[in-house]
Amino acid sequence: MTQFVTLLEDEAATVALGKQMAGAMTPPLTVYLNGDLGAGKTTFSRGVIQHLGHQGAVKSPTYALVESYEIKGIDVFHFDLYRVADPEELEFMGIRDYFTPNSICLVEWPENGCGLIAEADLQIYISYKGEQRQISIEATTELGQKLVSKLK
Repeated sequence: MTQFVTLLEDEAATVALGKQMAGAMTPPLTVYLNGDLGAGKTTFSRGVIQHLGHQGAVKSPTYALVESYEIKGIDVFHFDLYRVADPEELEFMGIRDYFTPNSICLVEWPENGCGLIAEADLQIYISYKGEQRQISIEATTELGQKLVSKLK
């Protein structure tokens, strides 16, 4: 398994790493974002989505469950499954339809979508280390390995 681990000084460093990763992302790609509340999952996603070309604000999809962006012919979906109590809720919204050959899916709280969302190409874990954040990026597919290798 290919893995990359680093410390992030602040919010700007988290956004910058998201932008760096986005430079190598191509669909289809599924990224799981794991970490406590406030750890930086949405901040990392903002870096990815802005680097891909979105000009506006990137907000947390906590209440909407998903924010959709069409960027340069690519469908980018940012999910926040924190409020999902039962994975069946996702079945009603047609969640499987978002994971297409033309999509990049960023999924916060993926454990709440157990069995209904595509397997991850990348597993990202963000944790508190004092005032900093530690980020661990693990590749779980060949595509994920290519992305992680560009970070080393």
